Amino acid sequence: MVDVHPELARAVKRIPKIPITPRSIKINRRVFGSLARVLVRGKRPADGVAIADMSAPGPSGDLALRVYRPLSAPTPTPVIAWIHGGGLIMGTHEDDIQLSKLADATGATVVSPAYRLAPEHPFPAAHDDLLASIEHLTKEPDRFGIDPERMVVGGQSAGGGLAASMAQLLRDRSIPLRGQLLVYPMLDDRTAVRDDIEATEHPVWNKTSNHTGWGAFLPNPPGAADQPTDSVPARREDLSGLAPAWIGVGTADLFHDEDVAYAERLEAAGVEVTLDVVDGAVHAFELLAPDAEISKAFYESEYDFLRRVLR
Repeated sequence: MVDVHPELARAVKRIPKIPITPRSIKINRRVFGSLARVLVRGKRPADGVAIADMSAPGPSGDLALRVYRPLSAPTPTPVIAWIHGGGLIMGTHEDDIQLSKLADATGATVVSPAYRLAPEHPFPAAHDDLLASIEHLTKEPDRFGIDPERMVVGGQSAGGGLAASMAQLLRDRSIPLRGQLLVYPMLDDRTAVRDDIEATEHPVWNKTSNHTGWGAFLPNPPGAADQPTDSVPARREDLSGLAPAWIGVGTADLFHDEDVAYAERLEAAGVEVTLDVVDGAVHAFELLAPDAEISKAFYESEYDFLRRVLR
């Protein structure tokens, strides 16, 4: 088992250790939702942030958007297109506690789009939905009171991996970004078949669950020599010209190695990178233990990056 930071030991013990398999995806969606509700119990969204439900036209109908707008910020505000996590198979775009806090701390309007989940909707459904949502923000900025020239894409876990893919696709379309915020991102399907990682070694999100997530999303088995173009961000060869990146991950996170490798490749391609590696931190540690000092420092590192690139 990996070494866990002392501040996180109690929180990690409360997390179920049963890996996600293809047969358990539906029940794990319910478990994921229940855990999310427990983590925010007794907490309130940030004061001074308006929360609204909106929509954007998508490839298969309207796409739901949850919008978090800081009321004290002058219009137009910067905008953060935030992509939720859940291993490509779970999760929701509604995250009032965390995202209202993000809007309040940065003065940016945070727009959180829903996207279709695997296995019911494999690649490229999520990419198509997210790209449509983000392009809508650039075409209809007055509707949201935002400045599309000051946009960041970001997300956690699978959302971070999807944000990395969005940064690549937006660069290809010459749509400008100020930055990409990749919070312990799920970047590389090949991690799911590494021989040197034990199946359930990592807390919260392990190799077995990772194989399930990528396996539901991709048309070819995880680790296969060929995957569809743009389906796996770490497989993109040309990383030049991408927006400045913040990448944060813990040493006890399954994604540590792939995230550090991606940061090094970005730097080699001439991209500005801020890499925040937290000793002993597990996957989603700042959500499990938000009051821990290492969690507070992690959030502030994110916010500092966002304030700098968005001002």
